[in-house]
Amino acid sequence: MEVNSISSVEANNQTRQVMEFVLLGFSGMLNGQRYLFLAYFTIYLVTIAGNIMIFTLIQLDSHLHSPMYFFLSHLSCLDVCLSSVTVPKILVNLLHRQHTISHNECMAQMFFLMSFTGAEAVLLAAMAYDRYVAICRPLYYSGLMNPKACVQLATTAWVWGFLHSAFHTALSTNLHFCGHNQIGHIFCDIPPLLKIACGDLYINLMATQVASVFIGLVPFLAIGLSYFYILSSVLRIPSNAGRHKALSTCASHVIVVTFYFGNGLVNYNQFGQGYSLERDTLISTMYCIVPPALNPLIYSLRNKEVKGALRKLLENQRK
Repeated sequence: MEVNSISSVEANNQTRQVMEFVLLGFSGMLNGQRYLFLAYFTIYLVTIAGNIMIFTLIQLDSHLHSPMYFFLSHLSCLDVCLSSVTVPKILVNLLHRQHTISHNECMAQMFFLMSFTGAEAVLLAAMAYDRYVAICRPLYYSGLMNPKACVQLATTAWVWGFLHSAFHTALSTNLHFCGHNQIGHIFCDIPPLLKIACGDLYINLMATQVASVFIGLVPFLAIGLSYFYILSSVLRIPSNAGRHKALSTCASHVIVVTFYFGNGLVNYNQFGQGYSLERDTLISTMYCIVPPALNPLIYSLRNKEVKGALRKLLENQRK
């Protein structure tokens, strides 16, 4: 009888549904939550304003109607979407000091978070390919990077991200948590959810490893291969001015790629190492929240054409 009662308790724990999660990311910063709210709110405003500015300039200025800026406009849309998936919920939790999220909201947040981060990886690879064609095969540029090809590449990035996310979200909705609902994170993502899940996680862990190849490694290798050929071509340019001009068109993209893949590598490899809630919160912020705010600054401050378009727009507003 005692064995049967114990097994029934375990069965109940296995089937008990978690309807709400508690996000522990800011649990050790209760006294500074007003400052955190102001910091995240400021970052969010900068993200929205900066990316909308970039998108608007590209649409209004005919000098920016080229493949490179077409992809940049999609990057701006992705950054707005990515930031809007996580920051508003963080702001609400900080304001009310109740760091909770419902199960359905958690699954939805995870779905869109993975969709936009996955799409951004593929889009950055498409932007690297654009630079490769422009520098290594300039005579074929207009043919290879025609409007139809650009739309197909951008569509592939969005679809790739959503398909990858749908697969993982479907697996995550079947996870059992045995009543555990405290997530050591500031938003819902696969690694922290798997840490509190119970039962057989083999399929989920294998899917995560496979996804890291298709969403992380494949785009990264494509970018690396593109820049290998770019550097090979640039080194054959006889003049320093010519080499500098060629490389200057890639500088902003290289900085964004470094931020994205560098922070992504740290973010998705932190959970198997020594655990620190404050450190993990900072790393997650640097991966999903800060880069969307920095990307418009990187492309506007280092790009003469974008600065020229902004100057022209401001002058027209004054008239």
